[in-house]
Order: sequence, then structure tokens, then C-alpha cells
Amino acid sequence: MQTVTKAATLAAGRGTRMKGLTEDCPKPMLPLGDRPMLAHQIERMEAAGVTEVLVVVGYKAEMVKDYFAENPPAIATVSYVAQPKQDGTGSAAMLARDFAGADAFLMTYGDILVESDIYSELFARADGAEMAISVKWVDDPYQGGAVYTENDRVTKIIEKPPKGTSTTHWNNAGIYVFRPSVFDALDRIEISPRGEYELTDAVHDIVNRGFPVACYQVEGFWRDVGRPEDLPHAADFVKSQD
Repeated sequence: MQTVTKAATLAAGRGTRMKGLTEDCPKPMLPLGDRPMLAHQIERMEAAGVTEVLVVVGYKAEMVKDYFAENPPAIATVSYVAQPKQDGTGSAAMLARDFAGADAFLMTYGDILVESDIYSELFARADGAEMAISVKWVDDPYQGGAVYTENDRVTKIIEKPPKGTSTTHWNNAGIYVFRPSVFDALDRIEISPRGEYELTDAVHDIVNRGFPVACYQVEGFWRDVGRPEDLPHAADFVKSQD
């Protein structure tokens, strides 16, 4: 796989679990210290070699665009594409097709914060695979995606399995390296029981078709900043890195 220099981050949603905090601000733009969460994420992508970032915007998109117009990243160029209807992460991911072109690229969500080394390690793990996904050890992955592996290859993913039924502790950590083949898989997905097009269904499709899907076990700091109580932990992390 060629060097990964492109990244797409899905930042179109409001973040209803943040309650009143996102009444006037999209979740990825919530402040952590002196900068929005999305600015911290892009900074760590840059440290891993990313030079082009696509932000999929939706809710209060102008706040995102205005901020980065006034405070551009040190290295990466930032472009935008709007998700007109909030009908799932699969639909959002599809909007990166023109941006990716023929290149491999990083994809993540605008509310996931990690150390830059995690991106670099995932890039390395993707070499020789159709795609690579990050996984995080949890007691029970019932709230996310249960990832089954063998010899560092993904063999199965079960989305939100019933509590206590998983025989794996690996949870989908929401950071991927894709080849353009992901868009063919996205073309094939159907609307889920939740009434949305799910990015993970495209991941399942690639796994189920027998293509090599590598996994990278995330160690160190990782946070899905989805609830108000996650913000202090994320703020402490970025403060420790400054």
C-alpha cells in the first residue's frame, strides 16, 4: 500500500448524547482547552503524515468551515463535503469517493480522539491488506462492534451483539484505512433496522467476501467523546500533550 496522506473524518451529526452542549455547536467543534476537538484530531493526523483532510459536514457546517478558514492546520489542506440528509455513516462515507480517487485513505469519526502513533501503526498494518480496522479491548463489546480475529486478521464482526453473548473482547474502535474498493461495498449496503446506511455494513461485506482485513489493537489513549462526561478526560489528554 502506498503512503497514506489522505484522511476523511465524519463530522455531520449534531451529537444528541451531548444534550444541550450541542444546541449551538456541532459535537466535533466542542472545545478541548483552547481549540475544538476536530482541530486536535487533525493535528494528530498531520503528525502521522496526513496532508489532505476531507471533513464531511452537516449540522452547523458553517461553524466548522469558519473556524478552519480563520485557523488553518499547520500542514494539511482541509476540504468539505455536505451530507444533506443525516441517514447514516455509510452515506457519509460514500461522499469521500471523489476525494479518495485511486488512493488508500484514513477514515474516522469526528468525535474519536487518539494519539498520532495509532494512525501511523494502522497505516503500517494496512500494508498487504484490503483494509485495516482498529480494535480496542473491552469487557463486553455489546455497545459497539464485536470483532473476531485470527492471526491479526478479521474473520467476523457482529454489530451490537446482545450483552454477554460475545466470545471476543475486541471492540471496533472506529478508525479505518480503506482502499477505494470500500465504495463498491458501500454501493451494496442496504438500509439497516435503525433506518440508516451503516459504514460497518460495508466493512462486514469486505470481510464476508474473504478479502484480507487487518486489525490493529489500540493501546494508549483512545476516546469516543460522545457524552458530556467524556469531555474532561479528552481535555486532560490534549493538555498532557501540549
